[in-house]
Amino acid sequence: MQHARWRAALASGLLALAGTAAHAADTIGTVDTAFKWIGRDHDIIVEAYDDPAVQGVTCYVSRARVGGIKGTLGLAEDKAEASIACRQVGPISFPKASVKPQEEVFTERMSLLFKRLRIVRMVDAPRNTLVYLTYSDKLIEGSPQNSVTAVPVDRATPIPVKK
Repeated sequence: MQHARWRAALASGLLALAGTAAHAADTIGTVDTAFKWIGRDHDIIVEAYDDPAVQGVTCYVSRARVGGIKGTLGLAEDKAEASIACRQVGPISFPKASVKPQEEVFTERMSLLFKRLRIVRMVDAPRNTLVYLTYSDKLIEGSPQNSVTAVPVDRATPIPVKK
């Protein structure tokens, strides 16, 4: 009886994790980096993320994705390397009353349980600029690999920073 409860809890936990894997990213494209006989090839994927709190800003993230059997089944751990470029793609506006001085705006799993890609938005108020940082972390130990980009906002539209 205990094993059945444990299995049910594990299954519901895995389903919850699968649900968090869904994100608002659009895949722009992929480039194969190594051929694999079984499963998908190793590749680099480029995805676009629209900032949910800042209309008119899109972040483009490229990252390595492991292929083979483990990668195809979602059991492989992707490398901690990623690159980011955020750009103004339309008029910038702030649908919410304000944005936090620093806030995680996107997260995506890079392994079944322990590793996540994170994108954090920071506000450089004196320069009226949005700064985006991407990095990965693990449950036990993260990676110092990171990438940063910035989007200046027209001085006519001051960034409404939450105090």
